[in-house]
This record gives sequence, C-alpha cells and structure tokens, in this order.
Amino acid sequence: MIAEEELFEDELIEQELDTPITNEDGELYEHFRVEVDRGQDATRIDKYLFERMQHSSRNRIQKAADAGSIHVNGKPVKSNYKVRPGDVITLMLDRPKHDNTIKPEEIPLDIVYEDDQIIVLNKPAGMVVHPGAGNFHGTLINAIAWHLKDLSTFDPNDPEVGLVHRIDKDTSGLLLIAKTVDAKTQLGKQFFNKSTQRTYNALVWGNFTEDEGRIEGNIGRDPKDRLRMAVFAPETGIGKHAVTHYRVLERFGYTTLIECQLETGRTHQIRAHLKHIGHPLFGDERYGGTEILRGQRSSTYKAYIQNCLKLCNRQALHARTLGFVHPTTGEEMNFTSKLPTDLESLIEKWRNYINGRQELV
Repeated sequence: MIAEEELFEDELIEQELDTPITNEDGELYEHFRVEVDRGQDATRIDKYLFERMQHSSRNRIQKAADAGSIHVNGKPVKSNYKVRPGDVITLMLDRPKHDNTIKPEEIPLDIVYEDDQIIVLNKPAGMVVHPGAGNFHGTLINAIAWHLKDLSTFDPNDPEVGLVHRIDKDTSGLLLIAKTVDAKTQLGKQFFNKSTQRTYNALVWGNFTEDEGRIEGNIGRDPKDRLRMAVFAPETGIGKHAVTHYRVLERFGYTTLIECQLETGRTHQIRAHLKHIGHPLFGDERYGGTEILRGQRSSTYKAYIQNCLKLCNRQALHARTLGFVHPTTGEEMNFTSKLPTDLESLIEKWRNYINGRQELV
C-alpha cells in the first residue's frame, strides 16, 4: 500500500517527551526501547536517539533526559551520556502506553459506493483518518469499524484490510477502503503501479504564467520542522521520488484554482510540491498558506483575507476524483466528489472579489 498520509509512529513519543514525570508512587512504564549495536561508536545519547526517534527533536530528548526519563541499563542518564555497544536504552514514563486498539465508534459516514469488497467514501475536512497521537477517538477508522462491526471477516486492527490510501486530516474528499485481504492486495498493486487516477482541486497563492505543468522532486522530512515535509533534488538521495501534475482551472489574480493529478503518493506531496514552487495552498498554516503572500497591503485587503481564512479554516485541498479497477470484477470504477461548502464558498468569494476589481498587481 502507498500511504498518501503516512502515520508518524513517534508522534505519541514526541508528546510524551514534553511531559515530566509526576507519578506520586514512582512507578514507571516503558514506552520505547532500543539496544545499541555491537559496532556502534561512542556517541552522545541525545544524538543517538534523535537519529532513531524520527519524530522527536533533539531538544525534547535532552529535556526528557534532564527529567530522568531516559534510562540506560535500568538507570537514568543525562543527555551527554555516550552510548556503548550492548546498552539497552529505554524511555520510562509515569503512565502506561496508550491502548492503540481500534474500537468501533458510531460516527456518520458519507458513503459514495459500497459492495462486498470495497467502500468509497467522502471524508470531511477535520476528520483524522487513523488513530494516532492526540487523536485516539473519532477517526475515520473508528467509524468504519462501527459500520462493519457485523462483518465477521473484517478486523479494523488488521493492517491487511482497511485503508488503501490516506489523505490529511484537513483535506476533504474521496477515500478507498478494502473489506477483504484480496481486495486490498489487488488495489495496493494498482496504487504501487500508478494505474489509479486521482485528481485534487486546490486553491493556491499566486498566479501561474503557464496553464499546466509538472513538479518533480523527492519528498522527505523537513530537517527544520519534523512535522513538515520538504522537497529535495533527486540526486541528493534524500526522500522519496514524487511527481505532481497540475493545470489551471480558474485565475483570481492573487490566487489560482488548479487541478492536481498525483503520479506518486507521498506524505504531504501536493502541499510540499506547491510550497516548493512558490504557490502554497491557501489556508495551509504548516506550509505558510495563512500568510498574505500576494496582493495589497491595505487594511481592507487584510481584513478580506482574514474573512477568507475564517470561511475555510483549513488548507484549500479536496480529493475530487478517484479511478481504479474493481479488485474482483475488473470493472473500471470512477467517482467524483463535489466541492464541500467551505471550499466552494471560498472560491466564490475570490471570484466575486476579483470580478469587482479593475486592475491586478
């Protein structure tokens, strides 16, 4: 399976590192364990763990060590401790690890299509796809577990069924679910072989000089912000190969409505690629899209932008179409999702604004 929005398994650890030990009875619970390889050179433990706990900053690891949460061979150490071959390093906290078992929750689903093999549904913006740090309940998978609770062959905790791909929490649109192992295997091959068809509608900052284009660049974690992805040249060997195609649908001078077609499916691919070429998604706070990047400096215009951001309080991205071959019948399946109200209203607001102006800067 190619995960468009990969799960960051260390998100929970990152939050835990920020919380000091406060358990009055002194009982500690293991949350992370690693044994140092035999050939490991002497290295500071904060640097060693930073390279292995991908979603945690070195500063957080140092604070955890200062709080007595980092143990080596059963004893707390400071961040300047140098690891030795055979050392057993653990993260010890005053509370048990969270139970990550996916439990059914009665949450409404907007199902577009369903049969005995697959579900195609429309995910609203704001809904997390899969339980993770800070979002253990109310996710799409919890809702699917409820919807299929009477299907004995479906286990929401089995990775061989369920989500075939993912989209971000604040991205709306179409998602594909496999009810059976065979269905997920077949659909996963289509995503891997790039034979599926997926398009997104996006409102981005700036005006394009061309009507269509292609963005190619490896996607990898941003070294300056580990919650964000960045684009790297292919020859660097950093990140994973990614290609996004786009074409202009409508121009609003300061912003542009485009259609994006994915050739690959990487974490934050559209968001990172568009940021890379100077056209961040409107409203995408993590990638700079909530700043005023084009237009006037007047108080009226600033107020207008703030109203736009309130109207659509998320990145302006919608998974519009989804096409694939049915895993058992071989039928070509194509689905289209209409724009949600918040994004439709935002586009209409820009359309009215631009139609009321005589000149654009």
